[in-house]
Amino acid sequence: KIVNSWNDWDPLKHVIIGMCDNSVIPPEEPATSEKVPVDSEMRGMWGLRPLRTVEVGNACLENLVKACEERGVVVDRPTPLQWNQAIGTPDFRNDSMMTCMPPRDILLTVGPEIMASANSFRCRYFEYLAYWPLMMKYFEEDPDFIWTQAPRPRLTDRSYKHNYYDEQISLEERLVRTANKDFVTTEVEPMWDAADVMRMGKDFFIQHGLTTNRTAMDWFQRYYPDIRVHAVNFPGDPYPIHIDATFVPLRPGLIINNPVRHLPEEQRAIFEANDWQIVDAAQPAHDEPPEFCYSSVWLSMNCLVLDPNTVIVEASEVNEQEQMDGFGINVVPVDLRGAYAFGGGLHCSTADVYREGECLDYFPNRVPDCTLVRPEMWND
Repeated sequence: KIVNSWNDWDPLKHVIIGMCDNSVIPPEEPATSEKVPVDSEMRGMWGLRPLRTVEVGNACLENLVKACEERGVVVDRPTPLQWNQAIGTPDFRNDSMMTCMPPRDILLTVGPEIMASANSFRCRYFEYLAYWPLMMKYFEEDPDFIWTQAPRPRLTDRSYKHNYYDEQISLEERLVRTANKDFVTTEVEPMWDAADVMRMGKDFFIQHGLTTNRTAMDWFQRYYPDIRVHAVNFPGDPYPIHIDATFVPLRPGLIINNPVRHLPEEQRAIFEANDWQIVDAAQPAHDEPPEFCYSSVWLSMNCLVLDPNTVIVEASEVNEQEQMDGFGINVVPVDLRGAYAFGGGLHCSTADVYREGECLDYFPNRVPDCTLVRPEMWND
């Protein structure tokens, strides 16, 4: 059996780790415009990433490969495309693609299935092709492997709100938008990044933000009728993209939460009723993200759990390492900061292939839960 994973903490035995080759800073498009903070040096910048940064990024990813393999984890790598090609469909054209550094954004593993996502960024429309040789290999070797592609969004102009982005808008106004769940994507079709989906056995917690819409959550609930799908959001985040630098489970019963992006009180009932601790993550060790990086300093909490007692943490994030020590978790420090600019941290740069374990119910105590996409699920 090659493919199996139901959560982010069971013992990891097989993983995909991304690559920085040929990576591009993508041109501005409706979805990416809102991702880039107005004060970021990245605004208005696009083109092939400098070769020196690619070499540093790949060296950092090799650090992660080595750390995983030394602990008995099988590592596979994608096949990079020439990402600076222009792409087109009957509905849109884009001047380039992006990268294959963060497979976590593209591939969602649910038990014996790996599904390619339905991304809202046009530049990521064909990114799944970097992983198709691996999918074919798993398909040939594992008779139980289910190889799936989510419905491809058309990404026409109807998929986005026109004139949504305004450089003059204040941070406070952005936070109001987030609290009101007002995002650049519309609801005309399901759009989602796999990194917005937190798998916890029989429950999915999916972030509603700039990259994943509510229509996607309804689609998930129909596709996985036996899994309870929860919609969560984090009003403290003016640029809500991906849940794995905001709300990170370390083991059953323990989650670290970004202290400036708290899960709202009314959305905590299901966790409190089942004795889960939600603890503020440690402060980042850095005041600024690395060069040419879109992401925030909170990649400090973007860690890779190898098993409930072992976690890989960025080597420079000494505060996060100290917090893990306090939880009684063994820390493996890995220098990955030089790869951050290509799409994220330790969790982002990986995708599960195989973790030991099965699909369990971590939330057996049922209480009124406003996050459920279909509240009647509690009655099953």
